[in-house]
Amino acid sequence: MIFTNVFRIFEFMNRTLVIGDIHGGLRALKQIFERANVTKNDTLIFLGDYVDGWSESPEVIDFLIQLKKTNHCIFLRGNHDDLLMSWLEEKKDNPQWFNHGGKITMEKYSLLSDEDKKPHIDFLKLLENYYLDSQNRLFIHAGFTNLNGVEYEYFPKMFYWERTLWENALSLNPNIEKDSPYYPKRFTLYKEIFIGHTPVTRVGKTKPMNKANIWNVDTGAAFKGPLTILDVDTKEFWQSDPLPELYPEENGRN
Repeated sequence: MIFTNVFRIFEFMNRTLVIGDIHGGLRALKQIFERANVTKNDTLIFLGDYVDGWSESPEVIDFLIQLKKTNHCIFLRGNHDDLLMSWLEEKKDNPQWFNHGGKITMEKYSLLSDEDKKPHIDFLKLLENYYLDSQNRLFIHAGFTNLNGVEYEYFPKMFYWERTLWENALSLNPNIEKDSPYYPKRFTLYKEIFIGHTPVTRVGKTKPMNKANIWNVDTGAAFKGPLTILDVDTKEFWQSDPLPELYPEENGRN
């Protein structure tokens, strides 16, 4: 019994945790860390979209930069992170980004000096497009289009922009066998795929969703949902309060 308990403690202290789209909600991020009892022994995989929505996008990036000094972190690139990077480096106006959460981010970053912006630009440059672990589990912001997998993708921006992977999973006939020629080949390449990007609130859910071998961890934190952190092995998850309750004076992307 003693050895069993010791093993369980060791297992708990060496978790792999995946975090959904944060969208400037630092209060929610701190809340899920506390509720999940995140420790320095946990591997933390962030699915991207750290910015745009709530008012603390620069503060989120600052928090993650410091977190990397104490924890094993894997930071993936989201489409909103890429849009911010383009604006910071090239100062290109993008009305579509401005209207989808970018406005508050631009306003906050306009208050920072070039010196303060530099570590954020460095952080954004080093984001990964995807992460494939030793168990053939793929972590990616949005998805991929090539039927042979991420290593063969012709259009890298699809890693953080595409939506067909999740749409196909939602519409998949559960009666189709995996060895059927009609079964989507993309669903057979990896043991599991963890994504964000497309909020599950679009189909009326606020908890992580599993379809086929895909887990969607974007629970709508940019809008009216909570932020989620999920244990990739046990599938236990913890959530923040809905973001509008944490930022009652703001609208987020609503």
